[in-house]
Amino acid sequence: MNIEGFRALGSSVFETVVNKSEAVSKTKKDRGDDITPGEKKTLTAEEKEYKSKRKQIQEKLIKFATRIPAFMYLTDYRENTLYDVITKIEPELFKAVTGLSVTDFNLLVSLDVFNSGHMNQAVFAFRRYEDASLSYTGIESHEGLRRYGLYDTVVAVDG
Repeated sequence: MNIEGFRALGSSVFETVVNKSEAVSKTKKDRGDDITPGEKKTLTAEEKEYKSKRKQIQEKLIKFATRIPAFMYLTDYRENTLYDVITKIEPELFKAVTGLSVTDFNLLVSLDVFNSGHMNQAVFAFRRYEDASLSYTGIESHEGLRRYGLYDTVVAVDG
């Protein structure tokens, strides 16, 4: 609830998504084709509600995810993993940019919001693009950089 935007949704949104999706699934499984038209209408309305709220949650997570590159751009710790920079090296900067504390970030990590493989790929692409953009203008942002810190691993810089 500390992520900007999630406070506006309120905790009841998360409960609604979980409870209604479980209730709809259970009713469909238990009753099968033996559902009356009135019950079917109620189930359809509940499905629409939880899908709508689920979409709101997804939109807020996307908004948060778009702030991670801004954080990566602002930090100077290119050779450390992004996870370490967020949790150990610059948690205050991370909170200022994203509105998320280390505790909240760790909660999202524990919920498997971040796929390590995809995150490593995205961070690598960002680092390469950032360096290419700066070198195009004649600037070498981090002279002597020998490693890129990705999300949870470190790789050697081509060179």
